[in-house]
Amino acid sequence: MQSISLVSLVRKHRSLAFGLFAMLAAGQVSANGAIGDHVNDLKGHLEQYSEEVNWLVSKYDEVVDTYEKQGKKAANSNVMVEYWEEVDFHSAIETNYVPVYANIWQGIFGVKQAIDAGEPIAKVREEQAKLNQALWQALGAVKLASQYQEKGLLAKVQTTEAEPTSMPETLEDIKHRLDRVVAKYAEQLPEAATSIVHDTYLHRFEGVEGALIEQDAALVEDLEKDFNVTLPQALDGKSSVDDVRKVVESMQVKLDKAKSLLEEAEKKRKDVF
Repeated sequence: MQSISLVSLVRKHRSLAFGLFAMLAAGQVSANGAIGDHVNDLKGHLEQYSEEVNWLVSKYDEVVDTYEKQGKKAANSNVMVEYWEEVDFHSAIETNYVPVYANIWQGIFGVKQAIDAGEPIAKVREEQAKLNQALWQALGAVKLASQYQEKGLLAKVQTTEAEPTSMPETLEDIKHRLDRVVAKYAEQLPEAATSIVHDTYLHRFEGVEGALIEQDAALVEDLEKDFNVTLPQALDGKSSVDDVRKVVESMQVKLDKAKSLLEEAEKKRKDVF
């Protein structure tokens, strides 16, 4: 059975560790209902998560094998989503690293749609390989998160959303919400993804606009267009998950710039007084 080394994971996916650190102390709420207490004891459930990932890989392989031998009707691709939502690992990765969580959904639907479309088995296997890679990467991410959690660097998962207490924190929260937009779109829930975008703009971005306009009005105008035009258009159901992710990543770069501007402005203000 395939395994993944944490050392290899960090070397090959340097952004993974950065992403986990960026989410420290920012309790995440599951986008799919209630979560179990296991997410606050990751180390104690690593063996369970490993077993679940192995089980998922095996069950998905059974679906693809059935497709290859008996065709798409016998394969019943709908069970792929059911398998994923059945395991605890689902919420373990969702509450700790949303980008990889989105990749798993993208992988599941990549295989499912290839089967439903009657694609050649080589194409289905190609999509299956992407899904397996996402699952193993996710397991590595949870293992890494368990180390941070054990050292007290990872906040317990909250069941209610914590409000940001400063403008830089608000911008970080916006970035995490945009990750969830990609995840929802990967789940083939474009309306839910669009709702997150509108809610984030109204209840988060508008709260920092005034201060940010003083620093870079053009940047604010650019982000307003992204929130109200570019990203909603990408969520029309016709774009690929990768296309939506590119829009979000571009917005997150701009939000990082905005955060730096606000932090620098605050530093200058303190130096003056």
